[in-house]
Amino acid sequence: MTGRKQPATPAVLADRREIADGTIALTVTGEGQALPPWAPGAHIDLVLPSGRVRQYSLYGDPADSASYRVAVLREPDGRGGSAEIHDLPVGAHIGIRGPRNNFALIDAPGYLFVAGGIGITPFLPMIRQLHGADSAWRLVYRGRSLPTMAFGNALLRQYPDRVTLLPADTHPRPDLDDLLRRTPAATAVYCCGPEDLLGAMESAVIRQPHVTLHTERFAASKRGDDRTNTAFEAELRRSGVVVPVPADRTLLAAIQAVDPTVDLSCADGVCGSCATRVLAGVPDHRDDVLQAGERDRVDIIYPCVSRARGDRLVLDV
Repeated sequence: MTGRKQPATPAVLADRREIADGTIALTVTGEGQALPPWAPGAHIDLVLPSGRVRQYSLYGDPADSASYRVAVLREPDGRGGSAEIHDLPVGAHIGIRGPRNNFALIDAPGYLFVAGGIGITPFLPMIRQLHGADSAWRLVYRGRSLPTMAFGNALLRQYPDRVTLLPADTHPRPDLDDLLRRTPAATAVYCCGPEDLLGAMESAVIRQPHVTLHTERFAASKRGDDRTNTAFEAELRRSGVVVPVPADRTLLAAIQAVDPTVDLSCADGVCGSCATRVLAGVPDHRDDVLQAGERDRVDIIYPCVSRARGDRLVLDV
């Protein structure tokens, strides 16, 4: 089933503070109402006054239904969302959609977290949960320099035997092959950060298959850039309509022409809001939501970027 467009929950920016060079932490509260529950690994959409929508991982306490906490890195070369957020005053009215969780903790005998820069954020509630349960875990955190590494010193003080900080101005790039080689079998490896780190980790896990990798991106990878778009048809079973999807049009655009209530947030295949159930046909997955072990699934598609392997898909729309 395709998600219906979720209305934004009214919210207020209750607090903002600088926590590292270029990074601020925001606390947002609902306007007189409890916020939806969440679990470690979840993210929300912030709907900004300009209409921009950006996704950020939640790092606060899941038991706190009154507020959400996110951390935002200012990206001078970005599309303007982070700059707008950094300029918002306390008391500003924004919207929230979600939470959604494409990065949930799985059951495993142990965990290795590898963070790059602001990619540390989703790991904070995971670490608190695992540490409270006396689970085995370890964190390797890479950043440009210690002053830019949000939460770095606090993590090192709290968990000195489990946290390794590797600022790039004083430490070489970590040898991921060696790191994984020394990681016990069946460990769940979680990685979040810039694309070069994620790509390197995906390559390293191929060479060290005794662990399982889970990644999260907030910027689209180049997955699918080397594939040729071909035309196909999409049967929207519940709507009773067959729509053509030409090579120069996305599947989501074709669906929205029939059902404009379909949810859309990032449009880049990273947030998961447009998830659609597949009833027949084989998807050509080009998203960054599905994990490596899920990319042969035929029951779901993210139509903002993904297409069909063949002439036709039948969708639960």
